[in-house]
Amino acid sequence: MNLYGKFLLLCSISVAFIALRWSAPSFNEESLKGARVLVTGASTGIGEQLAYHYARLGAQLVITARRGNVLEQVVSKCLEMGAQRALFIPADMAKPSDADHVVQYAIEQLGGLDYLVLNHIGPSPYRMWDGNVEHTRWLLEVNFLSYAEMTQKALPTLEKSKGSIVVVSSLLGKICGPFALPYATTKFALNGFFGGLQHELAMQKSNVSITICTLGLIDTDSAMEKIKGYINMSAYPADEAAWHIIEAGASRQSEAFYPWYTFYACLFRDWFPYLRDQTIQNSYTYNPQVNKEPVTGS
Repeated sequence: MNLYGKFLLLCSISVAFIALRWSAPSFNEESLKGARVLVTGASTGIGEQLAYHYARLGAQLVITARRGNVLEQVVSKCLEMGAQRALFIPADMAKPSDADHVVQYAIEQLGGLDYLVLNHIGPSPYRMWDGNVEHTRWLLEVNFLSYAEMTQKALPTLEKSKGSIVVVSSLLGKICGPFALPYATTKFALNGFFGGLQHELAMQKSNVSITICTLGLIDTDSAMEKIKGYINMSAYPADEAAWHIIEAGASRQSEAFYPWYTFYACLFRDWFPYLRDQTIQNSYTYNPQVNKEPVTGS
């Protein structure tokens, strides 16, 4: 297909996507009242906003992250905002036993699960790859293998409740870019694993749905600190991203994109590879003297 043909096809798909968004299934907010929800990475950023939205909707919550003192504050606010129940459990997702224990704790405390919302990430530097394979291996444990561990632990109870798994991924798990190779590796792994699991569950006529959420740049403190001096682009609000994630999970969408440009970027990726690569490389500022320290994740 020539360039003009690709452009026409892109326009056609764009129109179809807009029409689909207007007609996409909506969800009844009342359906989340009393829902049993486990949210990971909930001490700050998107995870914290997810907890607050679920609380306002009257859900029963278990939240987890590494810092128990911060989680305690989030739980207190969730109860003030209307959560039927709100509990927390500190955990280190680099330890498979912690990932397993968190799910078991949520099931025991809530009497089952309706939503498993996987959002946590480990800290990783934002810079040129320095050849540190061990860090990539460790980050895969935190950002990917713990997701798989928690999924296998939760699937039996989610099957009974006709529940949902919501996976928070990234545009960097769809399109290759510089400065975040270990992080991007984990997000590509998430998309591959959970995209494949969607097919397997459908073939088994499972009651469980999986929603994979592809996010662009969100205005969390950690993200803003990481990209400083590297890229200048608009960030979108974390509370809005969290609401889109909840909406997509509750309406059992297989895939969701936020903000709007992430969908078109994925189309652009495959159809215009030269322009894609030039756009990516020209979007960043590379200063060999910059050597940032890792920013702590949730």
